[in-house]
Amino acid sequence: MQIDGAGRQQRGHVLLIAGDAAVRRRAVQVAPSANLAALGVLPAAALLNSQVPADTTYLDGARDPNTVLMRLRTAAATPGPLLVYLSGRLTLDRRGHRLHLALAGTTASTVRYTALPWDWLGTELGARPTGPTAVVLDLVADKSAWPVLQEYGTLPAPPSAEVYGVVVPPAFAGGPQQVSAYTRQWIDQLRRSPTRPANLQLHAFAVGAAALPPGTLVLPATRELSATAAQQVPQEQVPDPRPHIHALASGGRHQEAATLAQAWEQHVLQTHGYTSPEATHWAEIRADLARMAGNYRSATQLWINAGHTRLEHQPPDAPEVLAAAAGALYCWTQLKDQAEARDAGPELVRLLRALPSLEPRLLRLTQQRLDVLEGSRS
Repeated sequence: MQIDGAGRQQRGHVLLIAGDAAVRRRAVQVAPSANLAALGVLPAAALLNSQVPADTTYLDGARDPNTVLMRLRTAAATPGPLLVYLSGRLTLDRRGHRLHLALAGTTASTVRYTALPWDWLGTELGARPTGPTAVVLDLVADKSAWPVLQEYGTLPAPPSAEVYGVVVPPAFAGGPQQVSAYTRQWIDQLRRSPTRPANLQLHAFAVGAAALPPGTLVLPATRELSATAAQQVPQEQVPDPRPHIHALASGGRHQEAATLAQAWEQHVLQTHGYTSPEATHWAEIRADLARMAGNYRSATQLWINAGHTRLEHQPPDAPEVLAAAAGALYCWTQLKDQAEARDAGPELVRLLRALPSLEPRLLRLTQQRLDVLEGSRS
């Protein structure tokens, strides 16, 4: 038995809420009931990432927002870990200009009376006594809600909880009624991983693998995901993500590829160490992703760093060392901004000078270009 700080027995809670389905041109964009049914086959321990005793509440087809509120309040009072999952259609009370989760039967004229005000979620979860709180969202915004989300740049979320999810724009065509791609990826990863990954890694992989419609709002945003990737690290790696990351980059989804690669790099850093070959390999993956995205400044620096790191552990004629140097040199030659090229040039020359087997002409040409750049400064 686990006891919290107040002397109560730890007990977890999983609250699964299905709002109204989102339909466009008779095609279902998100089917919340199907999502709940799929999640329901997973044990609460997997959803919560905890072995404490737990309760699971399914709320599907509710028409009264007060009913949802009571369930939410009960779940929030749980002294242990809590997961709240919400799926459905996000809409707007045009009179009060408040976001709502549409419930069964909600129409544009009845939002104020038949939908769940979005800020109730933050109010209830903000009063949580103890225990980690995670909120997972798989939503579609309708035409009334989407402009507000564009104005905000995000979806207001409870500050006391980990919030992960997606809000799809109203314009995408939808598909057959089935489990939505983002939720399906969460489920697949929880089933396949021998050790339960952290929520951050589940979210990162789901975003990358779900083939989300263009313009989808991702929570947390990719810049926030990158900043917090080091804080939650899975204990063991999910299927090899590299082919999928490369496919994302090849398809032009560069930010998703970079975010997913950075999340996995953080896992490798924590597992194998900052100077390990595995960590250097992931730095090289990020360098190549930067090249594919046309970010030659970042790619140049990443390749230079990888080359120096490999030289600390490998001979200067090792193929991996020479490949890193070649990548750095190529990306440096693509820099059109003279200041950027000038800044990176000395480190590149230092790397090339450390490689006796390198073709001398390459070092000579690099030094000549750097001399010209240095001369142009004055």
